[in-house]
Amino acid sequence: MKESGIAPDSVAGTGKDGRITKEDAQKAVTAPPAVAPAPQPVASAVAAAPSGARTEERKKMSRMRRTIAKRLVSAKNNTAMLTTFNEVDLTEIMALREKHQDAFVKKYGIKLGFMSLFAKACAKVLLEMPDVNAMIDGEDIIYHNYVDISIAISTPNGLVVPPVHNVESLNFAEVELKIKELADKARKGELTLEEMSGGTFTITNGGIFGSMLSTPILNEPQSAILGMHNIVQRPVAVNGQVEIRPMMYLALSYDHRVIDGSSSVTFLVKVKKLLEEPITLLLDL
Repeated sequence: MKESGIAPDSVAGTGKDGRITKEDAQKAVTAPPAVAPAPQPVASAVAAAPSGARTEERKKMSRMRRTIAKRLVSAKNNTAMLTTFNEVDLTEIMALREKHQDAFVKKYGIKLGFMSLFAKACAKVLLEMPDVNAMIDGEDIIYHNYVDISIAISTPNGLVVPPVHNVESLNFAEVELKIKELADKARKGELTLEEMSGGTFTITNGGIFGSMLSTPILNEPQSAILGMHNIVQRPVAVNGQVEIRPMMYLALSYDHRVIDGSSSVTFLVKVKKLLEEPITLLLDL
């Protein structure tokens, strides 16, 4: 083995206690040289990048977005906010709009939308329930004998909520025209500080984006906000019979420091009744 350059520790002995026998040595000398195994590639420490772009972009928040974020966090942290829900059957509202829409447009130059009907219904109930139309100022509660309804408007830069003043004194066309004016200005970025100020109650309509249900956040310092949602044809029980009706979920978020749970439920029930029987709204019943 020495003459052949074979190291003893490379030979497996078959003798007692693993000793190398003469036969083991002869086999080692005549055996073909062992081929060293090919080196295995070392695994890369960095995993292969997944296919597809993985780019990132950092942008500074706009001033409006920073203001919106600050106000929303403040509303969540500084109010005792709860949300109550109900649903409304819009069969009569839709029939009213279909029957009188052409005459309404001909006279006023604008369509009769859902927002003016909801705003007028809310204004009527808000005057009946001043707690829902109130707001906290320090250790005082301010009650308003007028209704300024802030309308949530989506713009490329964020959500704005300019108010329509004295909704209780306006007719449906005046409400629609004012909302259109504010929406046009908001999307052009032309709203003044005065037009953005005030408001005693807010309405937001997530239904135009397809929202089924949501819990809207309060618009401080107001104490309540009504969330409208999309209208869905659903089976409902009517006088013991199943009928397909245009239904909408309503959500009222409110500050429990000012508004009791019973008041929030009563408010939604009253609004629901006015919308389901719009003749009572038109006749101020």
